[in-house]
Amino acid sequence: MKYLSLNAFFNECGAEILKAVRAPEYILPTLILPVAFYALFTFALPNSGANSARYLLATYGVFAVMGPAIFGFGVGVANERDRGWLKLKRASPAPSAAYIGAKIMVTLIFASLALIPIYLLAGFGADITMARSAWFMLFGLHLLSVLPFALIGLTLGFSFNSNGAIAVSNIFFLGMAALGGLWIPAFLFPTALQKFATTLPSYQLAEIALAIVGAPSQSGVDRIPMQNLMIIAIMTIVLAGLAIWAWSRQRN
Repeated sequence: MKYLSLNAFFNECGAEILKAVRAPEYILPTLILPVAFYALFTFALPNSGANSARYLLATYGVFAVMGPAIFGFGVGVANERDRGWLKLKRASPAPSAAYIGAKIMVTLIFASLALIPIYLLAGFGADITMARSAWFMLFGLHLLSVLPFALIGLTLGFSFNSNGAIAVSNIFFLGMAALGGLWIPAFLFPTALQKFATTLPSYQLAEIALAIVGAPSQSGVDRIPMQNLMIIAIMTIVLAGLAIWAWSRQRN
């Protein structure tokens, strides 16, 4: 049974990779846009320096993993629902965990491919120097950032059809990027938007990433990284509950 489950997982991974490779309109934006934006705001705009490059490395790393997670799950699952693939999978003997696990694994792969050019550009182009442990911690945090956004995408994919999922996923993606302080520091927002930003997983993850690289907080005051970790953990549990609820609803 364990072998069969593992075999099903690898088969699902292969199918997900093949599906992604056959959809360049999905791969290219998720891989190219984050590093293109990082290069633009780090090198092309005036008044950009090492401190700015370090700050943007933390925030754009979170931005880079949002696309594969939200669209890979939100739009991908919605398309498979509309085409009847999920009903077929439920009728097959393959475990449901293999389906979700494969999507997470492939999302992590594409998130890594989106992160690596940003890291290379930051290290060799912007001359950012950090301890090796800090680089590994930052990369690990950015990869773990996939989880809450994947849960958001999963909830959207089980709640909307393919057309609706595309629209709503874009709203969540752009909204959390802009209002979470990934493009513009949250302390530049009006007071009401600053308070709203703290309710977003993108903001909390960016705060942890900023702490790792030694950059100032978006709030303009001293941060408590453990508090940010606790908040994102609670958010992830709530999002997991929403994803399970959406999944169970569409199965009925």
